[in-house]
Amino acid sequence: MNAPETQNQRLVGASVKRKEDYRYLTGNGQYTDDIVMPQQSYGYFVRSPHAHARIRAIDKGAALAAPGVIGVFTGEDMAADKVGGLPCGWLIHSIDGTPMKEPAHPVLAQGKARHVGDQVALVVAETLQQARDAAELVEVDYEELPAVVNTAQAASASTLVHDDVPANTCYVWGHGDRDATDAAFAKAAHVTTLDIVNNRLIPNAIEPRAVNASYSRLDDSYTLYVASQNPHVERLLMGAFVLGLPESRLRVIAPDVGGGFGSKIFLYPEDVALTWASKKVKRPIKWTAERSESFLTDAHGRDHVTRAELALDADGKFLAMRVHTTANMGAYLSTFASSVPTILYATLLAGQYATPAIYAQVTAVFTNTAPVDAYRGAGRPEATYVVERLVETAARELGIDPAELRRRNFIRAFPYATPVGLTYDTGDYEPCLARAEELADVKGFPARREEAQRRGKLRGLGYSCYIEACGLAPSNIAGALGARAGLFEVGEIRVHPTGSVTVFTGSHSHGQGHETTFAQVVADRLGIGLDQVEVVHGDTGRVPFGMGTYGSRSLAVGGSAIMKALDKIEAKAKKIAAHLLETSADDIEFRNGVFTVAGTDRGKTFGEVALTAYVPHNYPLDKLEPGLNENAFYDPTNFTYPSGAYICEVEVDPDTGETRVVKFTAVDDFGNIINPMIVEGQVHGGIGQGLGQAMMEQAIYDDDSGQLLTGSYMDYAMPRAADLPDYTVETSQGTPCTHNPLGVKGCGEAGAIGSPPAFINALVDALSPLGVRDMQMPATPHRVWQAMQQARQPQAQQQAPQRQQPSQMATPQPQRQGGQQPTAN
Repeated sequence: MNAPETQNQRLVGASVKRKEDYRYLTGNGQYTDDIVMPQQSYGYFVRSPHAHARIRAIDKGAALAAPGVIGVFTGEDMAADKVGGLPCGWLIHSIDGTPMKEPAHPVLAQGKARHVGDQVALVVAETLQQARDAAELVEVDYEELPAVVNTAQAASASTLVHDDVPANTCYVWGHGDRDATDAAFAKAAHVTTLDIVNNRLIPNAIEPRAVNASYSRLDDSYTLYVASQNPHVERLLMGAFVLGLPESRLRVIAPDVGGGFGSKIFLYPEDVALTWASKKVKRPIKWTAERSESFLTDAHGRDHVTRAELALDADGKFLAMRVHTTANMGAYLSTFASSVPTILYATLLAGQYATPAIYAQVTAVFTNTAPVDAYRGAGRPEATYVVERLVETAARELGIDPAELRRRNFIRAFPYATPVGLTYDTGDYEPCLARAEELADVKGFPARREEAQRRGKLRGLGYSCYIEACGLAPSNIAGALGARAGLFEVGEIRVHPTGSVTVFTGSHSHGQGHETTFAQVVADRLGIGLDQVEVVHGDTGRVPFGMGTYGSRSLAVGGSAIMKALDKIEAKAKKIAAHLLETSADDIEFRNGVFTVAGTDRGKTFGEVALTAYVPHNYPLDKLEPGLNENAFYDPTNFTYPSGAYICEVEVDPDTGETRVVKFTAVDDFGNIINPMIVEGQVHGGIGQGLGQAMMEQAIYDDDSGQLLTGSYMDYAMPRAADLPDYTVETSQGTPCTHNPLGVKGCGEAGAIGSPPAFINALVDALSPLGVRDMQMPATPHRVWQAMQQARQPQAQQQAPQRQQPSQMATPQPQRQGGQQPTAN
């Protein structure tokens, strides 16, 4: 027969509207809190009001007698059942070779409460209100202890968060060549030094964390519905390390998840407590965090204090970078906390630049605050902020245009092995920067600055050229660096007799549009309609073991596993087609959904081959099994390295300190693009979060009491639409990733990585005529106003070099200049 006609329109690269949005927009999404089981009960946690307190006794008698109460449980009850503590998934070793300190992290506090909001008891009742009322009746006898809060002072504090952790220090870790770095600094013509605080952030997903756990006496098994980014990891950690359950007895389902940003990667105490307690009460138990609980107990992000130095020669060439960071772990080690300020941070300090020598030393400390872990970007925003603030400050000190200084130091040849352990497979940074300058109209900036001055405003322009490593990989190298789990992903392709397809992926979508992009990849490859592809994720009972979604790994790793499974589907389908067409499988070509005999017009559609696989009346059963169902695991050989150039333009009101972003330009290299519309949305969201950190967001604890002072939206500022500009976002022609079959790189975290330094660089540029050299995040109007007032004092005034266009640059004279303390903190 002649080859039939099928769809020829390419889906990969098209801005297809998201398939999943219909159910969300019509109110038909299903989130964990939507799950209501027969005989549903409700949990409520008694939480410590103290940052640090010894628990002398807990009296739960009155609570047990309260109406509707089914059970009240404490840490002692869980210890009696030999329930373990929460594990950390990454082992870091100190410079001296000793393993990091891993103090116990009990599910419900035992002996001590170590931060405000620490779980002390769980009350289970017929209704949520009854559970809440009974929790008020639980009497806890606390002996309040001094609290350790300040990141920079934790190691020298007299109070210990954990009695078995001297100096509150988890590890002192080093990375890079210290001797080579010190030698480079000794011969430098110029040294730029900055003291940097990367402010602590509180994740604020629209959907708070939620758990619904049930126990079945029928087969002694548990089912856990949970708002999670990686249900298989949740099942592994809870089953194997905490409750001692085989995987077959614990099913974890993460239905629709309303945002995560990293905060829903981790195994939380509430998840374990409710799962364990569901067997005790023989009832399903639901808990949904109140927003105040989210502020207190969701893993926070960032919280670094850093001294950073950049050594340059007389021509502005980078010689070395030296970084000393103190990173706050909070009260306990969260699931991936130890890896964030080490493997995910120090390895990115090369940025886009050919810096010959780099050394980073990281001291991780415990404090009486909420645990700190991965938050959108996880280590890469912190690294990019260090690098890009140093570069911009060095340019200002040397009188070199910031873009020109970056160009002088760009990496030009690939692959490139950095001095901090990564190998960039590909990249081309100049086109992104040039295009960003064009879109931002940098040439027209001086005129805009003059116009702003006539209106009594200060105007500034700031750059940020970021790179990130995402799609965490490979497992064997990660394992050597301390990872206690693999970093592979799984994909399964199940072709049905009618030719429709169900895709099972170990990745998880919480807003990224997987049900659309993954379907685009599969439909495009098989030549079928997008509506013929269903994507299933988030259920350990249906999906093979996968590692979930974080670190911008979904398409690069999860999509690559799907492509490998498609390879197997195509190979088997070619054998079936060859039998039907009476030829060799080597002579079969597959294109646009049709299998044809090479050089002829004889062919079979994908649907015909699929039907034959399941109705094998004319089928070589001695050579082929019926069915068309394949799975594959993909373990990447390297990270992917998205990069880009961001330019921010701000205007400052000198009377109030109010800073307005008037223009923001982002040009990114994400390799091959599957769905440009979804990519643009991811960049928009990331920039919003990054500007939120730079402008207004900060978690603040009282130094004396350890109370969270920013425990609600009344005190913790979040950016609103009026705070953000219309972005100019563009993806470059790109340098496709060389080691995954799709040629894709991650895109979900880029905006949050590149935007904070771009904003602060622009703000410092605006304030530089006043002598302001540095500005700490968040640059609130009050902080900006204070900086201007301090700078206006005669003894604080310094004349900063004026920005020069590249054609006007003077050759810098050899000099050695130590860093100054920030003008404003």
